[in-house]
Amino acid sequence: MIPSNHLMPVYNRYPVVLTRGDGAEVYDVQGRHFWDFLAGIGVNSLGYNHPAMQKVLADSAALIHTSNLFWTAEGIALSNKMAEITGGYLSLWSNSGTEANEAAIKLMRRYGKSVNKQAILSLTGGFHGRTMGSLSATFVAAYQEPFAPLVPDFYEVEAGNIEALKQAMEQHHPCGLMIESIQGEGGVVPLPEGYLAEAAAVARQYDCLLMLDEVQTGMGRTGQWFGFQHEKVSPDIITVAKGLGSGVPIGGMLAKPEIAQYFVPGDHGTTFGGNPLAARAGLCVIEWLEQGGLDHIQRISGLLEQRLQQLVREYPDIVEGYRGRGLMWGLMVTAPAKDLVQAALDQGLILNAPKPHVIRLLPPLVVEEAGITAFYDILSTVLEQWRQGAH
Repeated sequence: MIPSNHLMPVYNRYPVVLTRGDGAEVYDVQGRHFWDFLAGIGVNSLGYNHPAMQKVLADSAALIHTSNLFWTAEGIALSNKMAEITGGYLSLWSNSGTEANEAAIKLMRRYGKSVNKQAILSLTGGFHGRTMGSLSATFVAAYQEPFAPLVPDFYEVEAGNIEALKQAMEQHHPCGLMIESIQGEGGVVPLPEGYLAEAAAVARQYDCLLMLDEVQTGMGRTGQWFGFQHEKVSPDIITVAKGLGSGVPIGGMLAKPEIAQYFVPGDHGTTFGGNPLAARAGLCVIEWLEQGGLDHIQRISGLLEQRLQQLVREYPDIVEGYRGRGLMWGLMVTAPAKDLVQAALDQGLILNAPKPHVIRLLPPLVVEEAGITAFYDILSTVLEQWRQGAH
């Protein structure tokens, strides 16, 4: 089914037109029911039809948008709340993850001017966005090569290899290091335990800013506010987006005050960043997380991990293992992941295949035990049918 011939073909879209939802369940225009274990690629934190988000949307209809030439109460409140969560970081709001990362790149370069550095390092397997700056930090040939030449002075470092990081520091004298605590588009690959803390120490040693891309891992996805908190590091810059808005476009760059001060008026800006609707959506998600949401994620993620263990035990010929944290998991499979994802979709379960042999799970943070059970029941049926040769 091709609903429109007038959209540019930049996505391999699923042959489904979704129209409404409730909790972790969605429906298409034909009335078919699906359990959503992708959440708009980690976006719809509060799922669908959440009463608190309904109120945000309804109340926001009466608000005006004033651009960033004026203060708004909502933008101030969101920045104050984020400072409370992070311990005093300053905020710069935008509309997406790649925009947040572009702002971070500019801030790192602005800092670099003061120390005569301009190189930026990022890790093998990482993904930071598709605009030219963030794309330059995303060392995936299929993404980069069609758009070369890219922004100069970006360099790739082997993920998880501290010696390689030290060598890159010596060779390139970078002003910034960009890291994801779990590489989502890279196949849901957590960094080795202890690496993040070691990388932070190396960055400090070389006067290099540490930037944590928390676009996919942030705002409760891993069971903490941010993925890096599992290793208790203190990055200079944090970027957030996706789940912070629960479906409302938002992005944010957060920086320690001593780093944020390198930006001056005119250095960066965005017309819609921090607008009243987006800010209210962000505050709504934060309130849910504060009022038991983080506890819920930690509890329900344990149930999901039990089901993943069960799949590994029952289908070891197809499911080799799993990796991740909280409500962000990758299943490593021997069968083509895209075929299993399509088979699951046909039976009412939405998943994603970021790599040829990895299935990604990013359910809404509000998912309940019934959703976990449905996920297991449908996927185990798909795996059993695959085992029996129904493909």
